[in-house]
Amino acid sequence: MRHQHHLPYLVTAAVVLATLVILLAMGRVPWCQCGHVDLWGTVGTSEGSQQLFDWYTPSHLLHGFIFYAALWPLARPVPLGWRLVIATLVECAWEIAENTDAVIERYREVTISLDYYGDSVLNSASDIVAMLAGFWLAHRLPVWASLAIVVGFELLTLWVIRDGLALNVVMLLYPLDIIRDWQGGL
Repeated sequence: MRHQHHLPYLVTAAVVLATLVILLAMGRVPWCQCGHVDLWGTVGTSEGSQQLFDWYTPSHLLHGFIFYAALWPLARPVPLGWRLVIATLVECAWEIAENTDAVIERYREVTISLDYYGDSVLNSASDIVAMLAGFWLAHRLPVWASLAIVVGFELLTLWVIRDGLALNVVMLLYPLDIIRDWQGGL
């Protein structure tokens, strides 16, 4: 019975591993085709989401906070480990969807991400780990601190790259010329 406590964490690891295998099977590159691995990818270049981290890593951290918050009222009786499995399934489903030709083309058509060719598997793995870290932080931190991190990272990415989680969602679902112009520095 004691080992069942570890089961959701083993399932989480299996889901992550399966996602990485699926991404490879989809033809995603394991790491940057530029021939080297850097800690940070440069936004606006073809290797922007090919390196270990990029300016969209904070968005994935925020996914963890959001999934934790959404599951709190919906699945409070469900043990934390199984809520983590649910959050991981959602994050991994997004990583797979985000790296389909259709979504990559959508990014290229309606956002300023003209040089976006999808994530490397290394970058996707880092995005998933960022979500896991956000979920863990949301569980450990007081609500006010979680909110401060979410707002802080959204403001930081708005300031540095003129993008963030909220704008990314808006531009994918309902692209606005005024936002695209602002993001492009016009």
